[in-house]
Amino acid sequence: MRLATLATLAVLFCIAGPAAAAGTIDKVVVEGIDDELMIENINVALTLNQSLGRRLGESRLEYLLKEAEAEAREALEPFGYYSPTITIDAPRGAANAEGRIDDHIVVTVRVQLGEPVRVRHSDIRVEGEGADDRYLQEDIAAFAPQPGAVFDHTTYEASKLKIVQRLAERGYLDADFLDRKVEVTRADRAADIQLSWISGIRYDMGPTTFHQDYFEPGLLERLVYWEEGSYYHQGKLDRLRQSLVGLDYFSSIDIQPDPDNAVDGRVPIEVTLTRAKRTIYTYGISYGSESGPGVRTGVERRYVNSRGHKLSAQLDYAQKRKQLTTLYRIPAFKWLDGWYGIGATLYDEQTDYIDTRRVELFASRSGEVNEHLTANVSLHTLRERWRYGEPGYQYASLTYPEIGAQYVNVDDRLFPRKGVVASAAVRGGVEGVGSDASFGQLHLATTWHFGIGEVDRLLLRGEAGTTLTNDLFAMPPSLRFFAGGDRSVRGYAFREVGPRLDNGYAVGAKHVLTGSVEYEHYFGGGPWGMAAFVDSGSAFDDTPDFKTGIGVGARWRSPIGPVRVDIAHGLDDADSAVQLYLSIGVGL
Repeated sequence: MRLATLATLAVLFCIAGPAAAAGTIDKVVVEGIDDELMIENINVALTLNQSLGRRLGESRLEYLLKEAEAEAREALEPFGYYSPTITIDAPRGAANAEGRIDDHIVVTVRVQLGEPVRVRHSDIRVEGEGADDRYLQEDIAAFAPQPGAVFDHTTYEASKLKIVQRLAERGYLDADFLDRKVEVTRADRAADIQLSWISGIRYDMGPTTFHQDYFEPGLLERLVYWEEGSYYHQGKLDRLRQSLVGLDYFSSIDIQPDPDNAVDGRVPIEVTLTRAKRTIYTYGISYGSESGPGVRTGVERRYVNSRGHKLSAQLDYAQKRKQLTTLYRIPAFKWLDGWYGIGATLYDEQTDYIDTRRVELFASRSGEVNEHLTANVSLHTLRERWRYGEPGYQYASLTYPEIGAQYVNVDDRLFPRKGVVASAAVRGGVEGVGSDASFGQLHLATTWHFGIGEVDRLLLRGEAGTTLTNDLFAMPPSLRFFAGGDRSVRGYAFREVGPRLDNGYAVGAKHVLTGSVEYEHYFGGGPWGMAAFVDSGSAFDDTPDFKTGIGVGARWRSPIGPVRVDIAHGLDDADSAVQLYLSIGVGL
């Protein structure tokens, strides 16, 4: 009898399968599904993957192989597959000439997904004051997954979170769940969703209190554009945060509603601010083929006084070209958040191309129209003298207003892969009213960014400008158009493209028209890449004489923005020199 019992146990043991002997798992392969996200989720769930390359004892290996089926099954549930067929195959290698068995194992997880679980019934609702809120009802109507759809956990959680965020956004700060239940019936492959909230009251905006230790009372309060007692909305706080960030006074900004201290349904807003470092210093070196070696330095006082005024100065001092710019800014809150500015620019250039000096004074008012559009209105007074390598200076005095705008709508300001950057400026003066000549001028520039694949980019750039004047001779070089150089037509030197004197010096033109097509490819998704480009354009008085350049370049996505090194050659002059360009930053 005892022998029979032992024999029976042996047979049962063989039917159950032999225990896994000791071995090393080299690889885990998932077969039967094509969805990369499912495969990744299974691999993350498998404890086997934590033991790759390590020799495992017999009992540990057997345990991990048995657990693999349950782990893989659980990893598929978030995608709506609750009853897949899963088999684990871990074949051992054949014996070698010495009779040793190869103990390196490749584990194969074979999956047959079967039918997914679908939503059978869905009961989503909000009770209380929020029951009549149009935006909440729209979110409920759009809740996914809908009845009949696969019960995908990620989609479900995203829809649930959207309603939670909408309740908070619209001032239902006491909202909480009433029901939060999903019942899955595996036999019926069905899921029943029961989800409800009690919204509580919708709060109104209460008093706003700023907690800071420096700026005079009333300064920051001007940024609060809403009336106390108006309806609560998170967008109002977001706009306040954006305005505070734009001031650049603070290293930390924390804006929180305080419903625990609400009075008559009005929730106080607490704004806690930490001042940023007061002074910023910048240093650098520069080199230009025309300007020679130089240094760049700057200083900015984020706040000069408790009234929030700012002061900045930038000096670019090169061997043959020097420029000093100072700007004093006063915060402006009426109509549009922005700044009043008073500044001056001193410029001196003594190159082979030109001998010029100018002094420019300006006053401005800037403002943010919205998160993408900034506008600027300014008044300029300019005194400039110049000569093009010949005896005798020319002089010009001009006073003119200017209206400018910049539009920036990109996905990433350091490395845009989608979006557009555009700028426009209109300026003009009248002879006898502070100006030596009457003129009107329009300048437009734009760059489009298109992402290709994972990291590659296509860049399209365009520029157009025109001048109307009764005396081009009286227009100083700083108000004429030039073409050529790294931000214009590569393959030609700075200011090389356009009308020239008999001695070969470019004098600038009434109009400009340039364009560029550039493709960037990055190796293996890393920071290093290369580019190929074609630029074309002309600066002209009457008829454009387009010049075209082609080139290649190296790219590096550095922490401070793209670094570009380009080599280009002009196609319109076979004897023209190859041009080398170096630039750093996005140039938005």
